[in-house]
Amino acid sequence: MIETHAFGNFVPQDAKYLILGSFTAKQAAKENTAYDGSYDWFYATKRNQFWPILEAVYELELNNKLSKQKLFSDLGIAMADIILQCERKEDNNLDNNLVNFVYNIDEIAKILDKNQIEKIFFSSRFVEKKFKQIFKGIIDRYPNIQLITLPSPSPRFARMSKEQKIMKYKELLPKLN
Repeated sequence: MIETHAFGNFVPQDAKYLILGSFTAKQAAKENTAYDGSYDWFYATKRNQFWPILEAVYELELNNKLSKQKLFSDLGIAMADIILQCERKEDNNLDNNLVNFVYNIDEIAKILDKNQIEKIFFSSRFVEKKFKQIFKGIIDRYPNIQLITLPSPSPRFARMSKEQKIMKYKELLPKLN
C-alpha cells in the first residue's frame, strides 16, 4: 500500500532551522490497521523518544500538537520529512523497511527558498545519507547551511542512552530566549 505523508511540513514565520526526518510512522496512515489518532504530529508515536528528549532539553511539557508547534515557532524551527510517499516491506516503522520513495524535494526546496535557514538537523544517519544523495542540488544551492545529524530518537538506537541523547540535543539545538 502506498502511503502519503500525513502531516505535510511545518514552517513558522522567520524559520532559521529545519529538522528533517524520514517518514511518518505507520500509525499515521488512516488506511493502516495500526492507525492511532493520538499520533497527531511528527515523531509522536509512543516509542519514539523525540518529544520526551525535547521536554528534558527545554524543561517544558509537550503533550499536544499545539504545545509542540509553539515551541518550534518560538525556536524558529521548521519540520519536514525527506520522503513524501512510500511503501513498507513489512508492518513496522523502521527506515530500512521503507521502499519505493517519492522524495519531498519541491517542498523542502520551497522551505529553503523562502526562509533564511542556517542549520538543517537530520533526525538520523539514514536521513543524512539520503539527503546528501538525493538533495545534492539543494545542498549546492545553499553551501552556507550547516548540516548536523542528531542522535536518532528511536529506542532502537541504543548506542546512546536517552540521557546521552538529551545532552547531545541540548548541545546542538538552539536555545530558548
